[in-house]
Amino acid sequence: MINLNAESIFKIAERMERQGAEFYRAAARDADDDKRSLLMALAEMEFNHERTFAAMRTAFAGGEVQSVTPPAHSQSALYLQAIGDGGVFDDDSAKALTGADSIDKIFDVAISLEKDSIVFYQSMKSIVPPGRIHQQIDEIIEQEIGHILDLTRN
Repeated sequence: MINLNAESIFKIAERMERQGAEFYRAAARDADDDKRSLLMALAEMEFNHERTFAAMRTAFAGGEVQSVTPPAHSQSALYLQAIGDGGVFDDDSAKALTGADSIDKIFDVAISLEKDSIVFYQSMKSIVPPGRIHQQIDEIIEQEIGHILDLTRN
């Protein structure tokens, strides 16, 4: 039985972005100056994404979009449910940093987390009704792709 609602989906997105910001802040503590500025900029972007998802959640609660009704046996709905149940993304990546991690390892973890976020947001888009919220999710997906490009260039 799929038990999804808009509030839970947006809260998961907020949590992912909050954890992303915490990860980048933790990674920045041990980075050299040019990497630190990139990591802190990424942390700020993730913080802004969290606020955007909070506003989307409020819009849903305010009646802008009435409900989330995934099709039966939807792979996206099952994936989102697994995340909600803690089967995916249940660890705090920032706490996994030891302080002795190489910048290459930090960037590899960051790229992986950004990719996971993109998959989550694509799944989210397939569940929520089309409209302004889809455009906002698309903008965040584009920014997450930009984060991957930033990380691969450095």
